[in-house]
Amino acid sequence: MTERQTDVLIIGAGPAGVGLGALFCQAGFDRFLLLERDEVGASFFSWPQEMRLITPSFHGHAFGHLDLNAVMPGTSPAFSLKKEHLSGEEYGSYLQAVADHFELPIHTGVDVTRVEKDGDVFRIHTQEGVYTSRFVVWAAGEFSYPHREPFPGAESCIHSSEVESWASLPGTEQVVVGGYESGMDAAIHLVKAGKMVIVLSRESNWLSEEPDPSISLSPYTRERLQDVLETGRLRLWGDAEVVRVQRDQAGWRLFLQDGDTVTVDHPPILATGFRGSVERVKEHFEREEDGNVLLTERDESTRTSGLFLCGPRVKHGNVIFCFIYKFRQRFAVVAEEILRRLEAPYDPDIFQYYRDNQMFLDDLSCCDDECVC
Repeated sequence: MTERQTDVLIIGAGPAGVGLGALFCQAGFDRFLLLERDEVGASFFSWPQEMRLITPSFHGHAFGHLDLNAVMPGTSPAFSLKKEHLSGEEYGSYLQAVADHFELPIHTGVDVTRVEKDGDVFRIHTQEGVYTSRFVVWAAGEFSYPHREPFPGAESCIHSSEVESWASLPGTEQVVVGGYESGMDAAIHLVKAGKMVIVLSRESNWLSEEPDPSISLSPYTRERLQDVLETGRLRLWGDAEVVRVQRDQAGWRLFLQDGDTVTVDHPPILATGFRGSVERVKEHFEREEDGNVLLTERDESTRTSGLFLCGPRVKHGNVIFCFIYKFRQRFAVVAEEILRRLEAPYDPDIFQYYRDNQMFLDDLSCCDDECVC
């Protein structure tokens, strides 16, 4: 067991961790480490084979448009991989390429077990020993932390994140619980695999006219959904909140809040979202009544100073940073704040470069997705 010291620890080597690390390197700051319990981009490598990024990649740098899935200016997964909607494996390889280019100081296979604050210093406990740091950026993401117990009996179901391939699931009929992106994606691929599918959802997300894809289906999903609806093998059942699942001789019986039941021969698919990695350090964050994490204007915990959040759980008022192209706009906000408080020398032109590329969003008053047309 050893003890390692640094100024900044980034927990997680997904798009948030790799993107922030790349920014530090470009600014000329090297007193940081990344801790990753698996490998760079691990969550993406564990996606179902058929799953694709719903945000399209397109290289339009010459016209001032950054690829929506790039984690730093000057790169484009679309250009590198010649794909518009990347698979998890493809996107993971892009993150690894960025990490390799900057030779990011990533310690893989290191699982954080506890985060403590001792005065002005953090002590990060892992199975490899203790890391000490003045600042910690929590960037461990969501996909590896599924919401597995949304109702009694859910332990007998399969969460969508645990499926290797939708085509490999047995049977001719499937029930999907949840009607947002992951539920629709599951249903689409199951229908394409020749199955009859019922989607049970307490809200009819497929009918939402909200322009913000954070709270309604993306255009990519709507287009694919329309195609499979025409097959007649998909039933979308809104206002159908599942309150319990019971496994018996008849199969899996799903009980709905209104008293209806649905029975299937195979484990229902849970598309019930993710608890998120913040649950692992929940004692260091305050929560709003709706469960969202409370943060300062610079994405710092309101409870534990020096602890910053980076990734899809960042939210300020009605502004939700749950997509890569959204939360990457906060990398520079966090990095600049940390460097300023460390009184570390850095290249200010890099931050202007990020601002010029719409990756330095510190004025949220302009955030509005309303589409008047």
